[in-house]
Amino acid sequence: MRKCQVPDIVISGVGVTSAVGQGKQAFTRALMAGEHRFDVLRRPGRQWPLPGVIDGTEATQETRFLGAEIAGLVLPEGLAGGHLRTASLSSQVAVATLHEAWQDARLDAADPARIGLFVGGSNFQQRELVLAQAAAAKRFRFMRPTYGMSFMDSDLCGICTELFGIRAFASTVGGASASGQLAVIEAIEAVQSGRVDTCIAIGAMMDLSCYELQAFRSLGAMGSERFAQAPALACRPFDQARDGFIFGESCGAVIVERLEVAQRRHAAPYARLAGWSVQLEGNRNPNPSLEGELGVIRKSLARAGWTAAQVDYVNPHGSGSVVGDETEMEALRLAGILGAFANTTKSITGHGLTAAGTVEIIATLLQMKEALLHPSRNLQEQIASPCELVREQAVAHRIARAIKLSFGFGGINTALCMESI
Repeated sequence: MRKCQVPDIVISGVGVTSAVGQGKQAFTRALMAGEHRFDVLRRPGRQWPLPGVIDGTEATQETRFLGAEIAGLVLPEGLAGGHLRTASLSSQVAVATLHEAWQDARLDAADPARIGLFVGGSNFQQRELVLAQAAAAKRFRFMRPTYGMSFMDSDLCGICTELFGIRAFASTVGGASASGQLAVIEAIEAVQSGRVDTCIAIGAMMDLSCYELQAFRSLGAMGSERFAQAPALACRPFDQARDGFIFGESCGAVIVERLEVAQRRHAAPYARLAGWSVQLEGNRNPNPSLEGELGVIRKSLARAGWTAAQVDYVNPHGSGSVVGDETEMEALRLAGILGAFANTTKSITGHGLTAAGTVEIIATLLQMKEALLHPSRNLQEQIASPCELVREQAVAHRIARAIKLSFGFGGINTALCMESI
């Protein structure tokens, strides 16, 4: 298979914030130990009824939605004031996460006019908007002025570009649950084209309200009430007892650039980005497509110049979808990726939706660095798989070539091939 001749493009810095840890060191420790933070969701606006929205005379049933929430977010010193006091939680988490990636890649020495930013996600601040609207319901004319900026996803771009001095461009990229990986692919192509020297991709933290949670459950996409009294057991991708995804707050940031650009700043690259692909299905609905997933795997391998047999690790989408998990495994089998190791990052972190792809790219890079694969939680009776699924204990393995899959509602399929350096 002929390899495409392109300059070496690498990831030179990462930052991560999740329910299981803030920062790559805490995140790595939690992954390898299989730690979790699944519980009943407790942020205001995540359960029904919403205070002040309905009166006590209306019959209602309280919800008990499950997930994993970030606790004790630490904002970087020197960036905690100003606009962040009125910024959404999604923006605050993005700033903290980008700060880690920025320092990791030593971007203070880079030309800000040659740095771009893609934020993966759209409509990712819903809980904050619901709370603001509820608070203004009886005092409409006193709606806070900053709502005029913060209801737009571009507000996250504005905060990041101001605080970090990014000057080339910034925009959001909506791809549902594939948004995070889609932002990384857009960053790769911006660097490859020469539009910028360095491009940042952030998978934004999706801040769901009770409305989105109820809709996901009604749609059959989110886990049911089967494990309402045992939250630790609810998230179980690739297990026979799975019944949908379990939400988990998270955010990831990666720095994408040419190898020689990173080396000029003495930044240590994590991996080479060897191949990538995006393929649509022409389908509005949430159901997966075997043809679309198989196509995106094959195209990314061809772009990398790899054979399927050369892949030794897969980080799958693995959401816990009843239909989606089986479709993904069948796509891997038909693609010829047989016997490669795989695990399920979402079983530990939960499904970050817009952030998932970026966070799981980072999980792959950290496993590559550690030569250790994290366990998969709740994998008691696995579905048929062409891969060697890591179960309850971490497994020593030196990753040479990894493929990361990320899919989203609306028929959005993405794949990314990463090669050790």
